[in-house]
Amino acid sequence: MNAFPIPVVSIGPGSQTEELELDYMVMPQGMQTYASPILPEPEEVASLKQAHLALHAILDALTIAATGASAAAVDLSQLDSANLQLVNQVLGEGEVSARAEGIYSIRIQEAIFAGVWRTVVSDGEQIVSDRVDIGPVPPVLISAARDGASMKPGAPIMVPATLPDGVMNAPSIIAELNEQIGKWKPGMPAHVVNLTLLPLSVEDVAFLEQRLAGGAVLMLSRGYGNCRILSTLVPNCWRVVYYNSSDTILLNTVEITDIPEVACAAREDLADSCERLREVLEWVEGA
Repeated sequence: MNAFPIPVVSIGPGSQTEELELDYMVMPQGMQTYASPILPEPEEVASLKQAHLALHAILDALTIAATGASAAAVDLSQLDSANLQLVNQVLGEGEVSARAEGIYSIRIQEAIFAGVWRTVVSDGEQIVSDRVDIGPVPPVLISAARDGASMKPGAPIMVPATLPDGVMNAPSIIAELNEQIGKWKPGMPAHVVNLTLLPLSVEDVAFLEQRLAGGAVLMLSRGYGNCRILSTLVPNCWRVVYYNSSDTILLNTVEITDIPEVACAAREDLADSCERLREVLEWVEGA
């Protein structure tokens, strides 16, 4: 008798062997989206004229910034507590925050309107400046990162003649970074080195961390998962690390640029913020 050309497979409970379960990486959860701020009734804040003026100044600056032009900051330091509270209610807290340390301490919180940044500069307990910056990113972050870089612009990252045990690929990465650091100029596209895709030992990672020690600026974006953006002691050199909801690293990069693009609001975001802020002001003013 000829063999049956198709193998017979029994079916039913117990007839199939159990396969190993696939262990997928947990992806980011809880994407943050725009939500209208919780606002008081218009008649409750009708007398807060200084807050109304400040919010209109922010809207005017947003209109300018949405065209790609530079917009002046809006000073909030002269507002009393009641007027300031209304501005705080309208602006809310968005997905990006930042801090920078230097001669002064700088704290920045993006509003729920992308491209609108509340910037507070303090000297110890004394507030030096309280303002709203409007644009892709507050310029003070770029200047603070450069001021906090201890290496001279264009100077190479030094590699010792004798490497620690286990360090294999880190020196070649540093060589690539040095080449880009030497030729990068403002206005050039960012050069990105994706460390996630490279075969790095634990010693390689520790060596790179030591050579790219933290600078003066730290930013956190919570739009989809978490993204930490750190300046380094090397001018125009940034660490950008993406995490999922379980704090597992998804993407680990080094970027040569004035500031990573992920930290910036796009022009489309600024135009969208104009419309949203205009709608909120219409409610606040009872229009």
